[in-house]
Amino acid sequence: MKAYERLLKYVKVYTTSDESSTTYPSTKRQFDLAHILVEEMIELGLKDCRVDDNGYVYGYIEPTKGYEDKKSIGFISHMDTAPAAPGENVKPQVIENYDGGDVLLKGANKFLSPEKFPHLKNLKGRTLITTDGTTLLGADDKAGISEILTACERIIKENIPHGKICIGFTPDEEVGRGADLFDVKNFGADFAYTIDGGVEGELSYENFNASSAQVEIKGVSVHPGSAKNTMINASNVAIEFNSMLPSGERPEYTENYEGFYYLEKFNGSTEKASMNYILRDHDMNKLQAKKDTLLLVEKLLNEKYGENTVKVTIKDQYKNMVEHIKPCFHLIENAKKAMETLGVEPIVEPIRGGTDGATLSYMGLPCPNLGTGGHAFHGEYEHITAEAMDICTNIILEIVKIYSV
Repeated sequence: MKAYERLLKYVKVYTTSDESSTTYPSTKRQFDLAHILVEEMIELGLKDCRVDDNGYVYGYIEPTKGYEDKKSIGFISHMDTAPAAPGENVKPQVIENYDGGDVLLKGANKFLSPEKFPHLKNLKGRTLITTDGTTLLGADDKAGISEILTACERIIKENIPHGKICIGFTPDEEVGRGADLFDVKNFGADFAYTIDGGVEGELSYENFNASSAQVEIKGVSVHPGSAKNTMINASNVAIEFNSMLPSGERPEYTENYEGFYYLEKFNGSTEKASMNYILRDHDMNKLQAKKDTLLLVEKLLNEKYGENTVKVTIKDQYKNMVEHIKPCFHLIENAKKAMETLGVEPIVEPIRGGTDGATLSYMGLPCPNLGTGGHAFHGEYEHITAEAMDICTNIILEIVKIYSV
């Protein structure tokens, strides 16, 4: 089976995670895909295939006879889709021999256009897979799952020599909890790759250090006709708080290694207001400076409006995995070698976000990230090509071959 054929099957399974849930997994519906994957892995010939009580799927391919001493390598993707866009009743569109122009997303009567996504012109002649405009597609990360299992099928059917190959599929990556309960010890790999990036050839081993900040503001509400020197409008204080942060360090103005303050949510009235920020930087010292800035603004506004008017609560989320990848940089060199063997130019870029691989690296499983071939994740314009998925599958196979030498 081709990787894109698997994708078309998996995207129809509703697996959206829920950031407000406290259960593992955050939504029971993720078990639906987990059970499908376990059955398929068993049919392909993988061993010890199972889904645990927290929704994690595991299995492995036994090493080829005589290759038992080779390093065991893992491949990991996530099953959930992002809550940022609808993920139920996905109706993919398949456009063969795409002409490089506008694509009508029939369910919403809108267009996927090269005007907004210039790279579409480079996909001319390929088999393009899109949404119908009413949901996301789910290539993030069901494309990764599809590519991993297609590679497994080929390894077994084509008798490609290999060491032990460990497979893992996680829930809840999109709500930042994908690796929290991953069983690294029993997974059995010496190191692994997450298949959860963008275009074919993408290779990432650096990600943001991440923190969140909750800002709570207490106002004083009185009748506006007699408000002079008495009213403290919490919404206005919140606006003032945000204006005291560096305006050039917002996501819409940053790229590459530049960090940011992102005002993700705002709710306010005269009496009270709240703001949710996410803070990101590849450099831990620069992230600390951002946290210090929030606390300084809190101090200044409390001095101006009164003690306990503003309260800032900061939580650390995840760290840059680069320090755990550097000691085993063969992971990066061999991934580059695999791509170059296939005529694919490696695109080595820092992740401007997080990844299960970052958490797994800190848990003792070094785990850089590879592209899936997809574009415009987390929304109705998400798309991928069958050819890109074939390339990403072949990259996995080449990596397996390199570590079998």
